[in-house]
Amino acid sequence: MERLIKSMTGFGRSEMVTEQCKITVEIKAVNHRYCDLNIKMPKKLNILENAVRGAIKKAVHRGKLDVYIGYEDLSEHAACVQLNKELGREYYRALSELSEELGIDNDASAVRIARMPEVLMLSEAQLVPEEVEETLLLAVGQALSQFMESRVREGEQLKEDILRKLHGMTGNISAIEERYPQMVSDYRKKLTDKVKELLADSNVDESRIATEVVIYADKICVDEETVRLRSHITNMEEELTRGGNVGRKLDFIAQEMNREANTILSKANDITVSNMAIDLKTEIEKIREQVQNIE
Repeated sequence: MERLIKSMTGFGRSEMVTEQCKITVEIKAVNHRYCDLNIKMPKKLNILENAVRGAIKKAVHRGKLDVYIGYEDLSEHAACVQLNKELGREYYRALSELSEELGIDNDASAVRIARMPEVLMLSEAQLVPEEVEETLLLAVGQALSQFMESRVREGEQLKEDILRKLHGMTGNISAIEERYPQMVSDYRKKLTDKVKELLADSNVDESRIATEVVIYADKICVDEETVRLRSHITNMEEELTRGGNVGRKLDFIAQEMNREANTILSKANDITVSNMAIDLKTEIEKIREQVQNIE
């Protein structure tokens, strides 16, 4: 089975209608370090929450998910009218007593008494959750399928964008490596000219100059950093190609990349290399932002 890169953001919706009921399910998600699942559903369906939660957690590993479930009873006995006979009698007795007390006609009809508070009440038919469990889980499954498809589409876009950025970083690293010999050459010339100026003599101790140049070259050498950066780039490319739930690993690799770029910048004694290192850090930060969206 192909392992795809998935974004942590997504949306899915479904609606299931039977003779008995209509169930709607909406799932939406944003980034989160862990799987944070919040389900809002009618109280009458609360007994089925664990089944819904289990179905979703099998497919989703990271992200803050909000799940909204709506239920509408479509059966013939969806609602019924209940008559509170005792309360109706009490209203009639009170109205009759008031009429007698005031010496007026008692016009307390059945319709008038029925309009009194809580004499007639509309109530929903009792729901047996187990009877709608299959329909509910089918609706959740359809919404979840749509939700996962949207995650995969966005995940693949993130993957392609990160791969482009990694390719650009590789070119930047090559430019830094190519610049290194010129930096050493420029330093040697600058040091030789300075010594000649101070001594007012063209007879310069070449061995002393060579020693200083070696020390300088070692100080600004970034070979180890660029080698590690290339390794991190290759590792990230492989993880993206392998797919699956690699978000946390990619985030760790990006942190290591940033560490190497910081070291290159701190060693840079050349405006060109400094700018290249800043460009590297900028791209790495963009990659880290994208990686935060990957499950």
